[in-house]
This record gives sequence, C-alpha cells and structure tokens, in this order.
Amino acid sequence: MRVRAQRLVLLPLLLILESLGLAVAPLGAADPKDWCRQHLEELVEVYRDYHAHPELSFHEQQTARRLAEQWRAAGAEVTTGVGGHGVVGLLKNGDGPTLMLRTDLDALPVREETGLAFASQVKVPGENGGEVGVMHACGHDVHIANLVGVARFLAAHKDAWRGTVMLIGQPAEERGAGAKAMLEDGLFERFPKPDFAVALHVDSTLAAGRVGYRPGYALANVDSVDITVHGKGGHGAQPHTTIDPIVQAAQLVLALQTIVSREVKPTEPAVVTVGSIHGGTKHNIIGNDCHLQITVRSYSDDVRQHLLEAIRRKALAVAMGAGAPEPTIRVSEGTPALKNDQQLALRLAKLFERELGADKVVESDPSMGGEDFSRYGLAGVPILMYRLGAVDARRLDRYQQLGQQPPSLHSSKFYPDIEETLTTGIVTMSAAVLDLLKP
Repeated sequence: MRVRAQRLVLLPLLLILESLGLAVAPLGAADPKDWCRQHLEELVEVYRDYHAHPELSFHEQQTARRLAEQWRAAGAEVTTGVGGHGVVGLLKNGDGPTLMLRTDLDALPVREETGLAFASQVKVPGENGGEVGVMHACGHDVHIANLVGVARFLAAHKDAWRGTVMLIGQPAEERGAGAKAMLEDGLFERFPKPDFAVALHVDSTLAAGRVGYRPGYALANVDSVDITVHGKGGHGAQPHTTIDPIVQAAQLVLALQTIVSREVKPTEPAVVTVGSIHGGTKHNIIGNDCHLQITVRSYSDDVRQHLLEAIRRKALAVAMGAGAPEPTIRVSEGTPALKNDQQLALRLAKLFERELGADKVVESDPSMGGEDFSRYGLAGVPILMYRLGAVDARRLDRYQQLGQQPPSLHSSKFYPDIEETLTTGIVTMSAAVLDLLKP
C-alpha cells in the first residue's frame, strides 16, 4: 500500500514534467546504454560473422537462417520464406501499437580490400562468367547485428514497453526488389500492419556516435532506362552507305544533358546519368546497334514522369534525324522516393538528442540515392529511416587532413568502426521502441 501511495503522489508530478517536454524515465526503466556495455563484445562477434559470410541479393538463404535462429532465441515468433528469403519475427508483449523494425540482408558483388582479419573471402560465379567477390560494402551486416541486439534488449526488458515489435529481415534491397516481394507475399495481411516503421542506414561520411535525420523526402525515385539505337552497319571507309548508331548515341548523350538543365525547374532535384555505352567491334566497322544504360533520379512523381518521357522523346528525335529505325527503349522501375513521416522524424530526433546529446544529432542533407524501405511508407505506414554514423571522427579528420574522401558505401575499402557504431544504433533504435511503445 505504501508503494502504491508513493506512485499516486509521483504520478501528477511526472505528468507535469512530461507536458513541459522534459524526459522522465519510467520507474525501473531499462537503459539501453548499460545493456550495450554489458553485451557489446558478443554483438561485435555477431557482426563479424555476418560480415565474413555475405550473400548476394536473392541468395540470402544462410543469412536468413542464422537471423531466424537468433530472433527465435530472443523469444520472437519467426516466419521464414516471406517474399523469397524474407524473415518476420514478432515480439508480442500485450495490447498496444505495432512497431516495425527493418534490416536488409543482402551484400554486393564487390571484392573486399579492407584488410580486416574477418574480411570476406566469399566468391561466387559471376553473371557474365568467372568469379566475383562478395562483400557487405553497404553496411547491411551492421544493420543485421543491430537488430539482433535490439531484439535481445527488448526481450530482456518487457516491463518497459507494451505492444508488438515486428522484426523484418528483408532480402534483395540492393536490387530494389525485396520490399516489394515481401509486400506482395502478404506482409501486411499475414502479419499485423504496423502503426510505425523505423530503420537505420550506416553513413560513411558521418562520425560514429552521431545520427542524422530528415523529415520529408530523404532519398530519390530510382529508374533504369536501357536504350538501343539502331543503324545500318557497313565499312568504316564508306560511312555514306551506313546509318551510324555510335554517332546517334553520341548525339543522344549530349541531348539528354539538356533535360535537367532546361526542362526541369531548378529547385526540383533531378539526375539523368548515362552510366554505360557499348557499340561496335573493330576500328573500321560501323555496327548495327549501340546500347546505352541510364540511371534516372528524382523526388516528385511529376518530375519522374517528365524525365522518362523526355528521354524517350530525345531518343526518338535523334533516330528520326538520322533516318534510322526507331530505338528500342526499356524502362525498369526501381525504388520510389523515400519520404520520412514529418511527425515521426521530429519526435524521434528529439528523443535521439536526449539519448546522445544535441551535438550528436544532425539534420541530414537529401540524397539522390535510393532505398526500397520507401515502399512500406507508400503502403500506408508512417516511416522513418535515419542515418547512423559509421566512421570514427579521428579517421574522418585524417582523411580531411590528407585531402581525401573517406571510402564511400559500395567501396571495396569501406568498413565501419563497429563498437561505437553498433552501440549508437542499438541505443537509438531501442530508445525509439521504448518511446513509441510506452506502457
């Protein structure tokens, strides 16, 4: 009775402090920082294991199996084989909202050159013959280890939250296909549709121990366009008897540069990049075809549509001008733009400031990169993907002193300073759960 009386006296004071925006830890609250200090060594080993055993998109069988085992060991109800090698784990803890936390599983066809003792030695057959190295060059190994740690923390502190935590291990993010595959396999019908969804992504330019956030648009629409311009082949010494596809391709490359500079409003982000061009076989032979591969980036749907229509228009115009057959144009839809929920972003940014300190939380610049986490937002769930600093501040300072850029994501030389990176990820994501699923 005495404890109950004390709580009744304290409750009005706690409500007043909370109404003033002051952080008040619940009685007996769990502390992710303390828990991380006690368990960091074992979680670093989890990270190293995933780093040393990467698997490419659509081949994440062993990665998914190990993750399912670790989530089951933490007490989650686990379902595998969702949308391919997707994994869903449910940590249920009474009535309350459902919060989805997502990690991606796949690695990249990159031969690792970090020199780490646990560097990937994995090689697989390449699509065009030969062998290719496989590496977690985009930090997905960090994301996986982070969500293993968060699951363990939450399972050990069920008195600090109420509701359902929906853990997602998503395949094929690097191919922009995993989220779509899981949604089409009934992710939000077979399992509870979340009230919120949160993910993080490592950032090679942000110091470890810091996080970045951005309300609204943070990542771009990504589309791929393949164009084959057709001509009439012949002898290089008799060009008048041919229709040269390489000349058409050269004209098209230049024409495409005017779309963003002259057709898109300057305040609207847009990119059209010709990343590959292939044509011809020999010095003195004019071939029949030339192939271009183009990446197209935008934020708004209107700009996205305009870019794709303009590319088609320019390609048709070049062919018409050369008296050539109509080009073959194929558009592959990639990832839609990622738009973070405004309220969720600002709410968790304030929380992160309380956990890390205001100087460790920054508003990130928008990026023209892509991420299929955006699809969960388009499915009607308020989402936030925030940035996790991954490189020690002293290492970043050294790169700056040398006039060098740090190895970027997708680089064969990228690696995180894992202890501080993983600690910050687990602390911030666990704190987000405790805040969004308050008892």
